[in-house]
Amino acid sequence: MNLLHRFVFVFLVALIPFTASAQDYSVGEGDILEIRVYENEDLDTTSRVSSEGTIRVPLIGEIRVEEMTVSQVSTLIEKMLADGYLVSPQVDVFIKEHRSKQAVILGQIHKPGQYEVRGQVTLLEFISTAGGVTDDAGSTAIIKRTGEGVDQKDKIVINLENLIEKGDASLNINIQGNDSIYISKAETYYVSGEVNKPDSYKYETDVTVIKAVTMAGGFSKIAAKNKVNIIRTVNGEKQIFERVNMDEPVLPGDVIVVPEGLW
Repeated sequence: MNLLHRFVFVFLVALIPFTASAQDYSVGEGDILEIRVYENEDLDTTSRVSSEGTIRVPLIGEIRVEEMTVSQVSTLIEKMLADGYLVSPQVDVFIKEHRSKQAVILGQIHKPGQYEVRGQVTLLEFISTAGGVTDDAGSTAIIKRTGEGVDQKDKIVINLENLIEKGDASLNINIQGNDSIYISKAETYYVSGEVNKPDSYKYETDVTVIKAVTMAGGFSKIAAKNKVNIIRTVNGEKQIFERVNMDEPVLPGDVIVVPEGLW
């Protein structure tokens, strides 16, 4: 697959909907929350999450909300207001301003570096922010995620081909603060000998010998078409497979050799 050409629709992310709700956003230091209490406008307030992970709410005072979702904060305030203050309170909580978080993207990307993550930003949106992938990009994005707990580290491997080509929206995950994203380099194979354009080529799934030769401009006039060999590294050792079938699958790193025909 030509990942670069198809990455145009990184800018049309809506075509691959991401279903996570804003209510699932985890509140953290620096977020500004807007709190509205139905039919009790005097209790409406705006509060910034402190460095201790707390906010101040009228009547209730200071409550801890760090790492709670927006819906959990709403439920907590309702419960506390119902405890001696209001009858069946209804509370809505909104993120008025997201805290500034940072994530890093490296590898085969046009503008590698550190970028802000404001609110919910999906993988495709973040790649788009960094200018999209390069010509040499492979089909894998690796996300290294560090949590709050000791030794709590995750390595998430995303198949970009499945995300983009097959529209697997479950792979378009949200990027979090402190994430490190690496876009892999595409693997290659080589076509040499009696072809019109001998060179290295970007490996794609389902490549066969005849497809590889076609990519290399086809056989030359003096090519021995029935004597094509493949040099392949197996368990660290180079092996030569002679007179391979034209439908033989090509593997990353293969060297396809088309010899000259004997006259």
